[in-house]
Amino acid sequence: MSTPASLLCLGIESSCDETSLALVDEQGLLCHVLASQSDLHALFGGVVPELASREHLRFIGTLFDELIARSGKSIDELRCIAVSRGPGLLGSLLVGVAFAKGLALGLNIPLLGVNHLHAHLLAAGLESPIVYPALGLLASGGHSSIYRMTSPDEFLLLGRTLDDACGECFDKVGNHLGMRYPSGVLVDRAAQRGKPTIRFSLPYVHNDNLDFSFSGLKTQVIGYIEEHLAELSYPKPVRDVQSLPQEICDLCASFNHVIAQTLVVKLERALAQNRDVQSLVLAGGVAANATIRGELADFAKAHELPLLMPKASLCTDNGAMVAYAGFLLAKLGYSHPLSLETIPRGRLIPNDMQRNPHGVS
Repeated sequence: MSTPASLLCLGIESSCDETSLALVDEQGLLCHVLASQSDLHALFGGVVPELASREHLRFIGTLFDELIARSGKSIDELRCIAVSRGPGLLGSLLVGVAFAKGLALGLNIPLLGVNHLHAHLLAAGLESPIVYPALGLLASGGHSSIYRMTSPDEFLLLGRTLDDACGECFDKVGNHLGMRYPSGVLVDRAAQRGKPTIRFSLPYVHNDNLDFSFSGLKTQVIGYIEEHLAELSYPKPVRDVQSLPQEICDLCASFNHVIAQTLVVKLERALAQNRDVQSLVLAGGVAANATIRGELADFAKAHELPLLMPKASLCTDNGAMVAYAGFLLAKLGYSHPLSLETIPRGRLIPNDMQRNPHGVS
């Protein structure tokens, strides 16, 4: 029995500090709603887990009602529910998973616990189909990883973060410069006004593996700031990069450049080991970075491979990526029982999906 054209999947994302829901069907993304907690966590300079879970609980029901109203769909038209099961903050994940379980039970429709990291990469397929096998680079606040993607349900981890992920490095450098949280986007904006005139060494590339380590680069950059730029005066916390001295913009451009080059070095190595790859995928919050997008576009062009990237609004955590991943997995006949377990950061996500070869009807 083939999958019907009316397959409508609800996606729920609550792994960190964004509460987001979306609807995806055969036509693609139908509707997407999001409540950001960035203003709240900016008061503390980073995400406070207890506050994050409370905010998810406050927003999720209202967002669901808004999504249904804006989409013009009825609850009865839902055919499956996908939710980020991990990795992430345990309290935040529990809110989304509990909400998803309740809906799935009440509507008697399949539940899918989605790997949050895989969903980021699959999101690139919302705008252009991913040609498999693909090489996927995930660059975010918590992860810097390279995957071999054979299909929507088959991912092989080739390289991973050993300490600070590149997104975390962006935020820590931005924080040291007095930028408002989340500061990675401000570092990128400042970089567009500067030139990469400062030479930083590429971190953790003198080896033969595909893993990442950005802690050394973070130490280099912060050391440079304290030695050469500490006396510069500008308004803090930084909310508008137009007020920044040129020296700060040049530092940000140099920092951006060395991260982009490091990612390219590892991708080059991964490509040499996977010569049958047919496309490249860049995803995660750092994939919105203009310098990195440009460097990866040049890399893909040089290797005559298509590069798929979600649009900037779908690079950060969002319900659309979860809904789309769930939609693809449902078409393949996968689901989870209501005993689905949430998986916090630091634990491996088990491959425990159940499969009905007839798909979702």
